[in-house]
Formats: sequence, structure tokens, C-alpha cells
Amino acid sequence: MPDNLYAALPPLGTTAEQFTDLLNAPGLRIERIVSTGQASPPGFWYDQAEDEWVVLIAGEALLHFADEPEPRHLRPGDHLDIAAGRRHRVDWTKPGEHTIWLAIHRIRGE
Repeated sequence: MPDNLYAALPPLGTTAEQFTDLLNAPGLRIERIVSTGQASPPGFWYDQAEDEWVVLIAGEALLHFADEPEPRHLRPGDHLDIAAGRRHRVDWTKPGEHTIWLAIHRIRGE
């Protein structure tokens, strides 16, 4: 029986994002991230050691890079590469609905 990206979603209004690893292999990790209105804390920036390709499957989000003046408004189907070490944050996800991300991490040195 196949798994489904839309199964086992957290209830709307949940205080924490849900992170689910879908695949872990040497040098590669694929995860589903579900937001229900969350954003990065003020002043917080992700600064990851691995490259990440992300696609928005459902919902909406504002993704902000430290080296860009304005955040990018993402809608379903929008995807982008985030190079290792490129500081970024989630400024907003749409409240009252599930924002579903699929993230593929390329882990260097594995």
C-alpha cells in the first residue's frame, strides 16, 4: 500500500510544524514539512550544511533569503534550490490551511 503526502496531517491550529522523513539514504534525505500558520521566530535564520531543493505542494508561504530585500511568495508548484549556507527563513504560512512542503536535502560528504 503506498503512502500519501496528504495523509496524517496535523490538526489546523497546531502550534508546531510537523517534520516527517520520507526517505533517508546515504547523502540524501527527503522530508515532508507541514505548516499550519507557523513562521520562523523573529531574528532566526536557517543556515544549513546541506543543499536543499524545496517545492510547495499545498498552501502559501513567504520565504525570505538574507541576501534579498523582499521575501518570495510561494504557491503550490513553486520550487527552488537553496544552496548550503544560504541563510533563509519562513516569514509566513497561510493560517487556517495546511502548507505542505516537500524538501530534498543533499548531504555533502556522505
